[in-house]
Amino acid sequence: MQLKKLAGAVALSCSFATTAMADASAELAECLSTPMVNFNGTVVDAALATPELSTLVDAVVAAGLVDALNEAENITVYAPTNDAFAAIPADVAGALLADIPALTQVLTYHVTPSLQDPRRFVPPVRRGTLQGDVVFFQRMDNAPMVNNAEVNCTGVMTSNGYVWLIDSVLFPQL
Repeated sequence: MQLKKLAGAVALSCSFATTAMADASAELAECLSTPMVNFNGTVVDAALATPELSTLVDAVVAAGLVDALNEAENITVYAPTNDAFAAIPADVAGALLADIPALTQVLTYHVTPSLQDPRRFVPPVRRGTLQGDVVFFQRMDNAPMVNNAEVNCTGVMTSNGYVWLIDSVLFPQL
């Protein structure tokens, strides 16, 4: 009798595991099949047209990076949302905005010098940034991640690169 209960428990456990794996595979397939949005303009133009990136735009303007990003070719920008910036402690955010060289380091750490689709990476993957350090790509619960930030499955293809919204600000080793 005990053996039947144990066998039933194992079968149920395997059933849950199989269902969870199937759900995870479906989520990954859905993310991978999400088409990129075409935007007629540069990565900066796309950020300007996206209300949830207004804090990023303000930071890019403050750092004097608008022209550099507009003129760059084949770049990928991992763009922290307004909520990502709001999650930074106020004293850290204030200090960062007051220190333009540090702000520039943080912002250029969000840019890679090639076109990249993080949904298609087979982790672990690392890529260099314009800042000079590397960022790491992985999957967590089948969501694409850059460092510890989740990447939105809908990317934006612009005239000079890709933009991917992320839910955290990335900080290089300063």
